Amino acid sequence: MIRLTKTNLILVFLIGATGCESGSESLTPSVWTQEVLANLDRLSPLGVLPSDPTNAVADHPGAAALGQFLFFDTRLSQNGEVACATCHTPEHGFADELPLSKAVGTTKRHTPTVLNTAYNRWFFWDGRADSQWAQALKPLEDPGEHGFSRLEFVHLISADPQLRQAYEGIFGPLPDFSDTTRFPSKGGPIGKDLNYPPLAAWVGMAPADQTLVNEVFSNLGKTIAAYERKLVTGPSAFDVFVEGLETNDPDKVATLSESAQRGALLFVGKALCTRCHSGPELTDREFHNVGLGPRDWMADPKDGGRAGGAGQVIADVFNGKGNYSDAPADPTNDKLTYLTLAGAEQIGQFKTPSLRNVALTPPYMHSGHFETLAEVVRFYSELDENPLVGHREEVLEPLHLTDDEIADLVAFLESLTGELPDSALLTKPDSPLPPNP
Repeated sequence: MIRLTKTNLILVFLIGATGCESGSESLTPSVWTQEVLANLDRLSPLGVLPSDPTNAVADHPGAAALGQFLFFDTRLSQNGEVACATCHTPEHGFADELPLSKAVGTTKRHTPTVLNTAYNRWFFWDGRADSQWAQALKPLEDPGEHGFSRLEFVHLISADPQLRQAYEGIFGPLPDFSDTTRFPSKGGPIGKDLNYPPLAAWVGMAPADQTLVNEVFSNLGKTIAAYERKLVTGPSAFDVFVEGLETNDPDKVATLSESAQRGALLFVGKALCTRCHSGPELTDREFHNVGLGPRDWMADPKDGGRAGGAGQVIADVFNGKGNYSDAPADPTNDKLTYLTLAGAEQIGQFKTPSLRNVALTPPYMHSGHFETLAEVVRFYSELDENPLVGHREEVLEPLHLTDDEIADLVAFLESLTGELPDSALLTKPDSPLPPNP
């Protein structure tokens, strides 16, 4: 907890009350109340990486090595040109600079970052996956993304000597998938049209053989998740600032610019941002309809968001309580038990994204509505758009921020960028095998 002491107040006054820009609030000691300091303390630091009991190899070095290789492997796509990293580009904060990503086709929503996603409670904008590994599987079979299928994956793993060696070093011997009558070259539960060849091939398989394929396919997701668990950013300027307040260190406090300090005050105060962007991840991990209007490029202007995602995660064969989870009865993974399908209230709701590293990942919102953070803040200031479905979150009201206040909030958001993961994690490795110790 940040302590409000005489030293704190003098320190903040000395670094913040001098040279304030014209028209901006002076950072006098009186603004740094015990309540403000406590609210800031709740936002930092990011904290210990949570475990994932549903993934037994979540922290397995070999799984992370294989997962990293697969993350950058374009063979996991219909045209041999699309990898996870095609849309989750390391140079753009593991997100995409386009409103909708270009893969085999075009994605239906904006690609979110995978940085720090090991802290997530739900995955995708609509929360239709409940773990990193379940999330990793869905784009692979999406016709607009990788356009691949789980049968193609098991045949690729079986045929590639290095992939096979890496896989078997983690999970043990692969089943024999060589009989293409039992295991067609392409197929999976994709779509609903039984005349669609991949679906027809899958439906024609024996249930026991489907299970063998699903086990290997789920293990693919678990290795990618093991890699993504390493994509955690270091302390941001804001984290250093909070630590400086805690330790009375003027150099650390000075890490945050005066504008960003004013933005921090607005964030926990007048702007009411912590109603949804709370805690060290700067998200409440829930879903809200903020009332966004249409854009010409939107795939589905009347996208129902969480209204569809909640049902999908419950029905997902790869969810945390399913047969392919490594801990289906673990009490720490009980979120599905209490998940409700609230119907109308969930229409048009989308997940509150973490604001950590948000400056790295424009454009913003579930369909890339805004190109800049200033546009995002101005939207919340004015709320001058109308929702296409459902109704706007009732707690949201126009903030009527000044231009200076918008600039200060943007400066604060920019201060949330942490140090990127080790550079060795940002490119495709030469081999799917772990390096020699």
